[in-house]
Amino acid sequence: MPAPPPPPVAAPPSPHGALQRIGFVLVPGFALMSYASAAEPFRAANILAGRPLYAVSAFAEGGGSVPSSGAAAVPAAPLGEARGLHSVFVCAGGAPSQWHRPAVHALLRQLASEGVRIGGISGGPYLLAAAGLLHRRRFTIHWEHAAALTEAFPDLAPEPARFVIDRDRLTCGGGIAPLDMMHALIAARMGPDFARRVSDWFLHTEIGAAAGPQRGSLSERYGVHHPGVLAVLEKMEAGLDAPLARAGLARLAGVSPRQLDRLFAAHLGTGVAGTHRRLRLDHGRRLLRESPLAIAEIAFATGFSSAGHFARCYRAAFGLSPGDERRGHGTERVSLRSSEYSSDEN
Repeated sequence: MPAPPPPPVAAPPSPHGALQRIGFVLVPGFALMSYASAAEPFRAANILAGRPLYAVSAFAEGGGSVPSSGAAAVPAAPLGEARGLHSVFVCAGGAPSQWHRPAVHALLRQLASEGVRIGGISGGPYLLAAAGLLHRRRFTIHWEHAAALTEAFPDLAPEPARFVIDRDRLTCGGGIAPLDMMHALIAARMGPDFARRVSDWFLHTEIGAAAGPQRGSLSERYGVHHPGVLAVLEKMEAGLDAPLARAGLARLAGVSPRQLDRLFAAHLGTGVAGTHRRLRLDHGRRLLRESPLAIAEIAFATGFSSAGHFARCYRAAFGLSPGDERRGHGTERVSLRSSEYSSDEN
């Protein structure tokens, strides 16, 4: 038999002593892990407090059963029933081409005007951006979607953080990072000791800091420990929109250009130019799958001289054309440029 739950912990006085209603707007294909990591801490808080602190509800366009990234689906009420909420979080996964949701954008703007805290999880911040709700706000988004967001909304700059709380905007990179963000929210309301008990319920013993990285270090991702190679890789990842001069990269690493090529070949299996080209092509692949940009725009954004040059390099690297890549992922040309959404003046 499973072990009985720990006894309820007496909750300290709270400035929000009344029941808080928490809503989740689910976009089909939402990341199931991200949703569970965000919703389950509220359930655990109710059990540990011995009284209802939070009431969690899910909403979606049209209501009904919303398919997640896995086999499970979550029942949801129609968007029109999202009323009386203290906070609402948009959960989205998949590709931004599937996130053109005018009804969701309108609901978020309406709730924001009513003083509801608005949040986004995983790809959810993209919908907040499309609704015009991230102006003059710090925010984050899952690293996989960051390039698509900045291309669609060039006046916005997501932070590479696990989560960001900026006044009435709550954004999170997804995965298990919502556990960290909910720990912070519960601690702000119920105190750090109570929040720690909630996190312990999920064996979440290492609470991630808000500004913690979303991805492993360069050394972990590339399996490289040479400081000069790591310095050049960092420079390459920051300059995916244009070729970089070998001489400048060699100076950064403190070696000659020829020695830098030898180091890259030894540690990464290819030279400096080949490594940077592959990084730019990988970036282009993410944009093809996730952004509404034209192929010529993606070629420019990844530092290629023309769409034809980009296409030739892309086919050599991945075995298919950029157009075939886009068609295979159903990335439609939905325009969400920053000039076409309404701004939020809150």
